[in-house]
Amino acid sequence: MTTKARSPVTAGSIVVPYGHVVGNEKWRGSEISQRLQADLVAGDEFKRRLVRFRNASSLGGIVIVERTQISDQYFLAVQKLVVLELGMVLLPVANQGEASQLIIQLVREQSKDRSSNPFLHKQCSQLAEASVFRTVQQIPGVGKTKALLLLQQFGSIHRLCNASVKELEPVVGQTVAQQIYTFFTLCS
Repeated sequence: MTTKARSPVTAGSIVVPYGHVVGNEKWRGSEISQRLQADLVAGDEFKRRLVRFRNASSLGGIVIVERTQISDQYFLAVQKLVVLELGMVLLPVANQGEASQLIIQLVREQSKDRSSNPFLHKQCSQLAEASVFRTVQQIPGVGKTKALLLLQQFGSIHRLCNASVKELEPVVGQTVAQQIYTFFTLCS
């Protein structure tokens, strides 16, 4: 297996070296932290760090959460933050041993030849779609809902860029249609 030099991911004040994870303070000295190098985070600080990481990085992170009978009361709030608000993947585990096995399996899958797994190609296209979606949201006057409608109607940024005001109006209304048209005509 060859080792590729990768630069650390920097998200605000957080620097996560390639191959490292960010974990909760309660896991300090545990089996999982002994097997993995982790930046341990105390209490609710993980929320701020996740938001900063997501905003500063184009990478899609995976959040692993210990879900037990005791922690179950907090799970829905964490799930809402991670999945719905940040658009990251949330993987609940029962204990630290399961978490370490999951991380080991994820590392093994990432290091395999991608052409041998047909499901990884679909994952790459989903990442591209998410990137296009975020790009369309950067157009003035376009939020999540309108970006989704525009991509459903036009299918690509290229077709959206070449759309006339009359083609845009039924999808987003007259004012936003004019803003989009002006945005693309001023850029070119």
